[in-house]
Amino acid sequence: MTTSTDTTPRHTSEAKRIIENVLRFVLPLGVSAWMLVWLFQRIDFAQMWQLITHGVDYWWLVLMMIITAMSHAIRGTRWGIQLAGVGVRPPLMTLWVSIFGAYSLNLLFSGVGEAWRVVYISRREHTPLATVVGTDVGDRLSDAAVIMLLLVLMLVVARSYVAEFLMRFPLGRDFVGFVSNPWLWITLVALAAGVWAMLHFFSGASIVVQFKKCCTRIWHGFAVLFTMKGKWEYLLLTFGIWTCYFMETYVSFQSMPATRALFTPELAYGFLPGLVCFVFCSVSMAIPSNGGLGPWNIAMVFGLTLFGVNITDATAFAMLMWSAQSLMLILLGLYSAAYISITNRRSKSSANGGRRSGR
Repeated sequence: MTTSTDTTPRHTSEAKRIIENVLRFVLPLGVSAWMLVWLFQRIDFAQMWQLITHGVDYWWLVLMMIITAMSHAIRGTRWGIQLAGVGVRPPLMTLWVSIFGAYSLNLLFSGVGEAWRVVYISRREHTPLATVVGTDVGDRLSDAAVIMLLLVLMLVVARSYVAEFLMRFPLGRDFVGFVSNPWLWITLVALAAGVWAMLHFFSGASIVVQFKKCCTRIWHGFAVLFTMKGKWEYLLLTFGIWTCYFMETYVSFQSMPATRALFTPELAYGFLPGLVCFVFCSVSMAIPSNGGLGPWNIAMVFGLTLFGVNITDATAFAMLMWSAQSLMLILLGLYSAAYISITNRRSKSSANGGRRSGR
């Protein structure tokens, strides 16, 4: 009986670990694979290969890759303002490397990069992890606010194209049905009420106390957005990040004849299709996948087909742009690994030198 009692928690812990690994690693990989299979069933591979090998100006994609690197460097600089607000001041290059490494790791496993960057900064700067996590939450909530503003802008300037998407594609019709389903909102309200009841009526439970402490630290890291120095610099850098993101799409349009044809006065010289595709792709990143592979590509294809680009050309463009971005992230990830290795070696050498001096 003792053996049975002792092994039950072990079995529960093992099952929990398996479920977490499935949700973290297997689910995103499955989403990416399923969406790519769905997409590739609808295209002409021979035509797409001909287009990729003979109809692309790759210099525009090289420019897009440079803009990608700039966007991540700006994001690292912006994060530094938040971290400074809670008393953490890593070197600028360390901040850049934390972002470069995070995005490259997300290509392998969804969400791992975010976890890695907060752990990396926390350990390097000897700061409580929850405080760094709080600044990361603030960083992501800033992005969510920008996406909401972009959605509003898109609905104002490209409303007819969005309406066509929602009515033309089954995914759009399903989305409308999902959002308008009252059970969705009833469930969300019930979940919120359940969490409130647990925090209110079981406030003395150890797990609730620990949860509140963790939330307090995270809130402290997030609330620094409203009290930190450099708010205007933060806003300027936020504008810079999202301008770079938009320019990645806009510049890449010049790489292929089908997307280059979107630069007409009627389409505001590519601004309207660029905005619609950019917002669709930004929203798609909320779907768990490896570096956006699958959801991002489909979002780009849907956006382009709204403006008359055939599905084969749209798929070729989406795969090329995603691949070029991923190549840049891999290069930045290799640079990050080299930087961390060199700085760690120097730290150890300095520590050993200090010990020898002490002797």
